[in-house]
Amino acid sequence: MSRDIELQCRCGKVHGWLRGASPNAVNRAVCYCADCQAFLHHLGRADLLDEHGGSDIVQVAPSAVSFDRGDEFIAALRLTPGGLYRWYATCCKTPLGNTLKPRLPFVGIVTDLFQHAPGALPSDEIFGAPSGRIWGKFAIGEPPPGSVKPNVRFLAHTVRKLLGWKLRGETWPHPFFDRASGNPKYPITVLSTAERDALRPLCGPRPASA
Repeated sequence: MSRDIELQCRCGKVHGWLRGASPNAVNRAVCYCADCQAFLHHLGRADLLDEHGGSDIVQVAPSAVSFDRGDEFIAALRLTPGGLYRWYATCCKTPLGNTLKPRLPFVGIVTDLFQHAPGALPSDEIFGAPSGRIWGKFAIGEPPPGSVKPNVRFLAHTVRKLLGWKLRGETWPHPFFDRASGNPKYPITVLSTAERDALRPLCGPRPASA
């Protein structure tokens, strides 16, 4: 069964919707990559990482996501000039979604964003359990099972989702990019080399006790 799910930042100033949410409509994974860890450390939101430094992320079609309140609080961070756009709420540092440019149509949402609206349901009930664990070589402590070697089944599932969203025209409307120009709708900040280097010691791979 699909359903419309509210999105809300921690303080409630940014609000929106994910339309048609269901296990079959999304791609859910736990990502242990150093960049996801660095982003949340930069925001001061390391509380959203699990004990191994993992981010619980649901990939959805861009057209399924919209915001109806708080546009003035939306911004993005890029760890490098060519890196992911990592959108967040400036009001309370809640991550809103990770994207590339619209030609690769997905929005990767940290599941915490679904937990702040009134009457929020557990993520497993909405999306099912994560179907993959990736980039475990950057995990803190012992990498979780199945997270280090390439998961061919998960990769194939991801490719099918992205291709389907693109062919069905689900890139637009995009919550973060303007269709006419293809440009981001909101302010972008790119970290300096010094800022990135300062974050690396906080991220894996490293022993859990370090």
